[in-house]
Amino acid sequence: MTEHRISGRDTDPGLDLDLLTGIRSGKPSFYVEYLASAERLRRVIHALDRISRALVRTTEGPGTLVRSVAEAASEHLTAHWVVFALADGALPEASPRHLVLGPDLAEVPFAEVPRDGDGAAAEAGAPELPPYVLRHLHAVRRGDHDESDLNAGDGAAADPHPHDPHHLHVPVRLDGTVVGEIVAWTGVERRIDATDASVLRVLASQTAAALQNSALHQRTLRLYDEASRHAEDLAARNEQLQRTRDALTVARQREVLDSERHRIARELHDSVTQYALSAGMQIEVVRSEIRDERQRERLETAKQLTRRAVEQLRSAIYALNHSGEHGHRSLPAMLEELSTVHMPSDLRVEVRIEGRPVSLPSAAERSLFRVAGEALFNAAVHAEATVAVVRLSFRKDRLVLSVADDGTGDPERVRRSLRVSAAGDLDGSHRGLANMAERAREFGGVLQVQRARQGGIRVQVSVPLPIEARPQPSEATEAAAEPSGTTGTAGGPTGEDGPGPNDAGSTT
Repeated sequence: MTEHRISGRDTDPGLDLDLLTGIRSGKPSFYVEYLASAERLRRVIHALDRISRALVRTTEGPGTLVRSVAEAASEHLTAHWVVFALADGALPEASPRHLVLGPDLAEVPFAEVPRDGDGAAAEAGAPELPPYVLRHLHAVRRGDHDESDLNAGDGAAADPHPHDPHHLHVPVRLDGTVVGEIVAWTGVERRIDATDASVLRVLASQTAAALQNSALHQRTLRLYDEASRHAEDLAARNEQLQRTRDALTVARQREVLDSERHRIARELHDSVTQYALSAGMQIEVVRSEIRDERQRERLETAKQLTRRAVEQLRSAIYALNHSGEHGHRSLPAMLEELSTVHMPSDLRVEVRIEGRPVSLPSAAERSLFRVAGEALFNAAVHAEATVAVVRLSFRKDRLVLSVADDGTGDPERVRRSLRVSAAGDLDGSHRGLANMAERAREFGGVLQVQRARQGGIRVQVSVPLPIEARPQPSEATEAAAEPSGTTGTAGGPTGEDGPGPNDAGSTT
């Protein structure tokens, strides 16, 4: 019996059926052949079952599919060696390109086999590939399917049994083109017959399509993952774009509102405020010329009312020019900005935050912020200080805000002025100090004036924690008590209103 090699020529379907079933005679007298046919039929059914289970593993990747095909061939033939190899350039997306199973279905690892060498096992202890196995592997990779070349050789390199029925190789075809081969060698106890050849031909004919499907499936998964990443990136960019558009819309709306507020503030400053200032000056002139005490008291009341009107106008102008500027920032952040933006260039301000900041009511933050602004204004304008330290200390049960400078101020004189303003400041010259003390008392705190280590004055406000939120007055009402001489550089009402009849109020 010669070696069985499946060629690419078409065979008679009836002959294939006979080879698969093994029944070529219906005579019951041929009992021995019947038993052999029954055994072949059983092996064929088992082989087809293994083949079907192997070929449906396309979704697990080409590597799993190739090993399943090689194992199905090895188990059916009880083979010692099975080689699955693809020709170079065929099915470029398929990987692995070749696989060798040795005895007991052990995969034999090997280094990339050179075209003109025998190669060697890649791992220590792994069985070396027999020369005839390597020779077939090289030939399949080259696309050389001539049996005479495969069985040629000399000495020990030649196939020891070139025509032994223990060797079989079947071409793997795709669209009529041979793209690889399945090659098997069995032991002397297992002969390869025509039924085995037909089974392996069925396996080989389906393997190429399954490999291509597996490669396409893997490519589809990669493309799907790439598309998913692009979709996620696009969604993130769209979300970012939407946020940017929303922010731009809000910014445009804020710009329109700010423009209108500034326009109203200019109108108030250029017209209403000037009229109120002029009225106050005229009242003061008339009061100085009248000797009747009752009339003087009434004119004094009118003067106080016009002064209050000017203060409220200034507060309204400040609120319009600074609306929302500090609404969403914490007190430490507001103090940092105050120290870097709103101070004269010749006053260096340091801000120090101690303890763990706690949330404060917005009204308390604004009041403390304005206390710091008033103290810094006094240090810069009246005490001629060059350095000021703003310290905000969050203690367990108390919040302490202090402003210390190196100026020329006298603590005793400031305390005396504070007592005078508390008793009744008739000319308004000490309203800045009184307002600072009043802001501290609003939240249960106290205002203290001491000598600073730097040599100047240390103004300190101590407020108990937690600070209870209180009804917030309107900007104009809240800032009505703002020191009239405080300029915008210190964070109080803007100084663009010009001097008024009580502009000496912010003194230390």
